[in-house]
Amino acid sequence: MDVGLAVVFQGTNPKISDNKVYNEEIRLGLLAEELGFQSIWGIEHHFTDYTMCPDVMQFLSYFAGKSDKLLLGSMVVVLPWHEPMRVAEEVAMLDNMSNGRVILGIGRGLGRVEFEGFGRDQNISREYFTESAQMILQGLESGTCEFNGKYVKQARRDIRPAPFKTFKGRTYAAAVSPESSRIMAQLGVGILIIPQKPWEMMEKELVDYRKIFRDVNGYEAPPPILGGWTFCDKDAGRAEEMAHKYIGGYYKTVIKHYELAGDHLKDIKGYEAYAAAQAIVNKNVDGAIEFFKGIQVYGTPEQCYARIKDFTARTGSGSYNGVFSYAGMPFADAEASMRLFAKEVLPEVRKLPGAPLMDLLQAAE
Repeated sequence: MDVGLAVVFQGTNPKISDNKVYNEEIRLGLLAEELGFQSIWGIEHHFTDYTMCPDVMQFLSYFAGKSDKLLLGSMVVVLPWHEPMRVAEEVAMLDNMSNGRVILGIGRGLGRVEFEGFGRDQNISREYFTESAQMILQGLESGTCEFNGKYVKQARRDIRPAPFKTFKGRTYAAAVSPESSRIMAQLGVGILIIPQKPWEMMEKELVDYRKIFRDVNGYEAPPPILGGWTFCDKDAGRAEEMAHKYIGGYYKTVIKHYELAGDHLKDIKGYEAYAAAQAIVNKNVDGAIEFFKGIQVYGTPEQCYARIKDFTARTGSGSYNGVFSYAGMPFADAEASMRLFAKEVLPEVRKLPGAPLMDLLQAAE
C-alpha cells in the first residue's frame, strides 16, 4: 500500500501570516520523499483561510521540479470553477513535465463563497461537472477536446503538449453523495474518500458504486484512495488531547467554510446529501465534531496503524494519504507527528495489501 502526504495550507491562526504558512507547509512537503512517502497531494480552495491553495497544478509543478520520484496528486481540481479546456491543457502539461507522474483527482465543490466568488451557479454544478469531466477525460485519451453539451461548449482543439499515455486507472474523484458515486462509476474513475460519514454507510455506497462501475465499464473499479487527518504521538493521552484540539479544530473550519451550521444547501439543486449533513450538524455541533475526529487517524504509532488497517479494510482502499498540518497546529508539532508516523507507522502500512499508485502509472504506459 502506498502512503501519500497531503499539504493543505490552512491559514486559520491569525498570528501567522499567509507567507509564513506557505514557507512552513512547503518545508514539510519537501520532507515527503526523504521520509518515505510515495506521493504528494494538493487541495483546491479559494478566497478564505480554510485552505489556501487556489492552483493545485501550480503547486504540484513545484514538487515535480523538486523530486523526480514523488507521484503528484490533485485532491481535487474543482471542475465547476474552471474552463475544462484549460484543465485538460494544464494536466497534460504537468504530466509531460513530470514524465507521467500525475494522479488526477477531480470534484464538483460545495462552498457557496467559492461558487459566488467565481460567478458560477451552484445549482448546475453536477451537470457542469459531468460534462466537463467527460470532455477532459475524452480529451486526455484522444489528445483532442470537443464538446457540445448543455453547459460546456468547446470547438475542436488539440491539447498541446499532447497527452502521451492514458489517464485510465489514474483518475479519481471525490464523491460524498450516492448520486455522485454513480456519476463517477459511469465516468470510469476511482473514488477519493475523505472520511465524513459512518463507515457502514460508506461501505454500502461503495458496493453500489463498484456494481455500476463493473456493469458500465466491463471491469472492476480501482481501489479507492483514502485520506485522513492524522496525528501521531508516543503518548496516547497527548495524542487524544491534540486530536481533540486540532482534528476537532479542523472540523470547526469545515463547518464555517461550508456553512454546515445553516440550512442554505436544502435550496440548492443536487446537494440533498449535504443538506442532510447540515441538519445533523445543526442538531448537535459538538457531536458532529466528535464524530469526525473518531473517523480520522490519531494516537500512538500502534493506534495509528490499527486505524489505517481498519479503515482501509472497510473501504477496500489501496493507499492512504495523511494530512499532518491543520487548524493552526504549531509546525513543530506537525513535523514531529509526521516524522514519528514516517518512522514507525508508514513502513508497516506499506506492508498492507493495496494497489501501489506507481503500478497504476506503469500500467498506463
